[in-house]
Amino acid sequence: MPKRTLLVIDDEPQIRRVVRNALASDESRVLEAATAAEGLDLAAAERPDLIVLDLGLPDRSGADVCRDLRTWTNVPILVLSARHSDTEKAALLDAGADDYVTKPFSTVELQARVRALIRRHVKSESTEGATTFSAGDISIDYVARTVTLQGAEVHVTPIEWDLLRVLTAHAGRTLTHQQLFDQVWHGRSYGDAQAYLRVHVAHLRRKLEADPVRPRHIRTEAGVGYRFVAD
Repeated sequence: MPKRTLLVIDDEPQIRRVVRNALASDESRVLEAATAAEGLDLAAAERPDLIVLDLGLPDRSGADVCRDLRTWTNVPILVLSARHSDTEKAALLDAGADDYVTKPFSTVELQARVRALIRRHVKSESTEGATTFSAGDISIDYVARTVTLQGAEVHVTPIEWDLLRVLTAHAGRTLTHQQLFDQVWHGRSYGDAQAYLRVHVAHLRRKLEADPVRPRHIRTEAGVGYRFVAD
């Protein structure tokens, strides 16, 4: 079986070394780039299975690199950032990143995030075009547009349906308020996106979660957005 290829784009040699030591294995090889230009060239030439990307590159911002990559590849992108604000996290996810780790980080956390991203990417490719989805007691038929809980059909409004469809189609991934608002309301302006989402998410939780206050599936990523957890 060919080795999995991972690409780390970071201008700090010590960070590249830490990432390489954490991720290189018998199953994975790690390529390194110190600039955005070098990283984009390597990504195009080597087609890596995952990219670890630093936000603070000397020639271009990591967010710009994300946007460039997303014009031609859906490879998972894990961002390394020294910035901790919710606004920064939301901005990089809106730019196309799949997940982020803030510096300083532990190698155990980095390895876990990488495994989760690769697992989710492989699963999404194998289930692309799927007509059904299930998680715990929840079952969804995308064609029939039905939602059942423990075998009993649950009535959801058109907005709740669209919101649930988008969240489950990207299960495991944090979707920002703006991403959800764009996909559910198709960019139409209705005021405060977070407020609209909060109301409809609360309705969905009451209908689908055993404990809406401590939801198992529809999780809040504070200040950033929401994530559907299938497991």
